[in-house]
Amino acid sequence: MKLAFTWLVRLAVLGVGISLSGVALANPYPVAVFGGLDKITARVSTFEAVKDKPMRFGALELTVRACDMRPPEETPQTAAYVEIRQIDEETDAVEPAPIFKGWMFAESPGLNGLEHPVYDVWLKTCKTFAAP
Repeated sequence: MKLAFTWLVRLAVLGVGISLSGVALANPYPVAVFGGLDKITARVSTFEAVKDKPMRFGALELTVRACDMRPPEETPQTAAYVEIRQIDEETDAVEPAPIFKGWMFAESPGLNGLEHPVYDVWLKTCKTFAAP
């Protein structure tokens, strides 16, 4: 009976080890790189946003709360949690309620990118340092 219990414990530990070995945790990064389209001018831009520091793209204010990317040896998955608010261009006041609040995924830009009447915004990647 004791031998059977020992084998069950070993199998359970082995099963947990195997199931966790395929799980790769994403690494956090302080900078998110976005692509943006101004539909009025048809200009596509690439811009960076530092975590927890609001930045402006046109009449939008983006604040990145998290930017995570899996290690290169794993299946690619890059995600950023972003809050986007509208800016009133006449008064330069930022609207308190976000027009977008959620995760964006670089591998699926059409899935959770911002689709706005004037702007489209999508995540491209995460990185360690902001460009000077």
